[in-house]
Amino acid sequence: IPVFILAGLLVHCVFLVSIFDIYFSSPLVHGMSPQQTPLPPPAKRLVLFVADGLRADSLYELDSNGTPRAPFLRGILENNGSWGISHTRVPTESRPGHVALIAGFYEDVSAVAKGWKENPVEFDSVFNESKYTWSWGSPDILPMFAKGATGDHVYTFCYEAESEDFGAEDAAKLDIWVFDHVKSFFNSSRSNQTLFSALNEEKVVLFLHLLGIDTNGHAHRPNSREYQENIKQVDEGVKEIASLIDNFYGNDGKTAFILTSDHGMTDWGSHGAGHPSETLTPLIVWGAGVNYPQKVTSQFFEDNFLKEWKLENLKRLDVNQADIAPLMASLIGVPFPLNSVGTLPLEYLNTSALFKAESMFTNAVQILEQFKVKMSQKKETTLSILFTPFKPLSASEQINFLGKIRLYIQQQKYDEAVSLCKTLISLALEGLSYYHTYDRLFLGLSIAASFVGWTTYVILVIIKAHTNLTKTVPANKKKSTVLFYGFASAGMIIAFFLLIQTCPWTYYIYCLLPVPVWYAVVKEIPVIQDLATNVLPLHIGQSIGFLLVCILGIEILVFSFFYRSALTVGLLVFAGWPVITQLWIQAKTKALIWTLLCVLLAIFPLMPVVGREPNIPLVIAAGLLTLLISFFSLASLCKSENKYRDNEDLKVYFYQMFSVALSTYVVGSTHNSLKIKQGLPVMNQIISWMTLVSSPVLLLLSPTFLFERLFSILLSLMSTYLLLSTGYEALFPLALFGLMFVWINMEQEALQHYGLSLKPKLAVFNFTCTRDITQFRQLHLDDVRRSFFFVFFIVTAFFGTGNIASINSFDPASVYCFLTVFSPFMMGGLLLLKVAIPFVLVSCAFEAVQVTTQLSSKSLFLIVLVISDIMALHFFFLVKDYGSWLDIGTSISHYVLVMSLTIFMMVMNGLAQLLTTQRLGLPRRNKHHSM
Repeated sequence: IPVFILAGLLVHCVFLVSIFDIYFSSPLVHGMSPQQTPLPPPAKRLVLFVADGLRADSLYELDSNGTPRAPFLRGILENNGSWGISHTRVPTESRPGHVALIAGFYEDVSAVAKGWKENPVEFDSVFNESKYTWSWGSPDILPMFAKGATGDHVYTFCYEAESEDFGAEDAAKLDIWVFDHVKSFFNSSRSNQTLFSALNEEKVVLFLHLLGIDTNGHAHRPNSREYQENIKQVDEGVKEIASLIDNFYGNDGKTAFILTSDHGMTDWGSHGAGHPSETLTPLIVWGAGVNYPQKVTSQFFEDNFLKEWKLENLKRLDVNQADIAPLMASLIGVPFPLNSVGTLPLEYLNTSALFKAESMFTNAVQILEQFKVKMSQKKETTLSILFTPFKPLSASEQINFLGKIRLYIQQQKYDEAVSLCKTLISLALEGLSYYHTYDRLFLGLSIAASFVGWTTYVILVIIKAHTNLTKTVPANKKKSTVLFYGFASAGMIIAFFLLIQTCPWTYYIYCLLPVPVWYAVVKEIPVIQDLATNVLPLHIGQSIGFLLVCILGIEILVFSFFYRSALTVGLLVFAGWPVITQLWIQAKTKALIWTLLCVLLAIFPLMPVVGREPNIPLVIAAGLLTLLISFFSLASLCKSENKYRDNEDLKVYFYQMFSVALSTYVVGSTHNSLKIKQGLPVMNQIISWMTLVSSPVLLLLSPTFLFERLFSILLSLMSTYLLLSTGYEALFPLALFGLMFVWINMEQEALQHYGLSLKPKLAVFNFTCTRDITQFRQLHLDDVRRSFFFVFFIVTAFFGTGNIASINSFDPASVYCFLTVFSPFMMGGLLLLKVAIPFVLVSCAFEAVQVTTQLSSKSLFLIVLVISDIMALHFFFLVKDYGSWLDIGTSISHYVLVMSLTIFMMVMNGLAQLLTTQRLGLPRRNKHHSM
């Protein structure tokens, strides 16, 4: 058995990792030569302001009384510069946003996993190409561009990481810190000759990273007074810095200014996904070499922003976020960053037509260079007979394009040259993506073949080992040897092919995995033949009906990943289960409670996603409700006669109830304290962390009788869950646990109903009693329903209170009882714990169902495995890497979710056994009762 579980874990880990290799590997290539425009640039220096987390509408829209929120910047776009919207891509996080702005390429999705910190992939940036760059701001962003730079010409000035506190009085002080330091930097340069001459060089960049707006948005939401006040303060600061720099350089008119943002923010104060409020950011450019405002009578955009912002008559120039890097490079005349995929937005430039055409040509050649490197890399690792090149850009086509453009520029046909450059750029980008996804189909088919093989194998194992459908067939030695050699030689041929093409080692795993998996399936052919001859003809109608019900059930589950309301439909069908199967006749009260609880739980998926609007009174109500339920349960426990019980054990429950009461108090007082801007009280923080650590310990001290242990698990998990709740979701574990509790009872009735076994007395049932192997029964069709219930409840536990599949549905407010200083990994860990708590409840209930229905946990678990693997195969084919970024992000997270669900359920299975059977012994004063 352990071998099977290990194999299963390995296979699933391969499935999980494969999508990152197949769909999301790093697009970067190295070995290109830098490309620079051969003409003198319009600006000597560039000032880049990035207001982290600033939404386009928050900056451009007018206040309720019709005055602009940022008067200085509004004046600039009306009188001095050009403006537009910069469209960012998912993931809308600070790191990928800054990489797109400053290095000109979009990081692949896997970069999010590498964290915000350093520079996991070596890339070139505008800062690296500059003569000197000075930057001020957050320690999460600045070091990553300094680390990647060659030599030491990128200087950083950061505040302490502890300053990024969501519970602080006012996060705008982060921006004031930056403005003050820039002012003192320029003042000190007057007395420092080296610095003064460095500042007067050409190709200088000054980068101001302003994090206050983002921090205030997380803490107070973007529609809050704090967020909007912060925008005013940034506007003031930008005005002061711009005039300070102009004065410093004696108004020489050689400074270009750019103000933009790395990403926006949702109304509920989070970012990461692809909602327009997150992907639309402002862009205002003014100064040397930049176009003045262009008056227009009408312009067409799909959104209605121009009217709302009263900017219909000023030309709006939209760009993709990566286009800002080539714009900066051409303004100060540095080589375009090597990996940049941005297209220079010419409409922002106020330069000669020759300069525009030459810059565009440089841009095209720079992207074409990447295409050539990518093509030669692919050519080296593919057999020449099998290699199919990208036709529109064959070697002769490239020469043709470049020659034509050069000719147009010489003939001063600049517009024709520019449009030809744009065609070349879009072809080169297409070609880059063609070679980047060259092996996709072939790898995808390999993984799909493994998937289908594995699922078939698990079904065969279930039929062979856990049912009486087939009789044991004697193995045919000769046949199996032939089979073995056949598959072994197939594996060798595949390996040989991969070896000639010098493929990466992961390809060997993906392509060779189907061989052993299908070998295992083909070995079981006698079982399949036996099934086909003996079983199917007898029950053909039943089999087809059963299959259809299974398919429908699985499709509802797949659907629920896209629409949470599908869970409501499922739960309402569950509510009618006792009626459909006539169970209600023998257990009327239980059936009624089951139906009521199903309907109650069905309300949760219809609620808005968690964290949109905090509602602390509901959390406190949930805490009090838990205490109320505990009192009643304790009272009934004390009354009931159980000769095995020890009254010492009841003390544990009092400790747990005290812990729940304490958590309820802490949540209330912490959120009050943050509301009046006094930060997180230290005492509350200590209690929160102690509760987190002590609750599992208290749980393991409780008795292992079925209901008592489950009740203890609820109390333990609730005390932690309350601390992580901000609204109605605090009531969710209570409703879920109620349903699980009734489910255990209903399964007993179902056993009796189908006459499978006698009903054990649940009141005195003990988890630790060693179960006799001979008592295990074989699987019955009803067990498939049992397993389906479990998978359905697991998915409900997941999506019941919110759609975890989107990064932006996390609300940082839910971890404020534990910490308020920004720490992505700690916060992520706590949020994952919050997601896992309902899981643990369901897993423990399922463990109880297995034990009380006398099934080996392996057989039920195998059915669960089949159900989740079929779901995973759906999502494998639904993974996208094109289309809107929201779709891409969702499709990856769905697949990763289902795959990790499977791996997670294996872990949960073990955890549930630990939580239900283990017990820590404490020294007792009185004599032990016999167990």
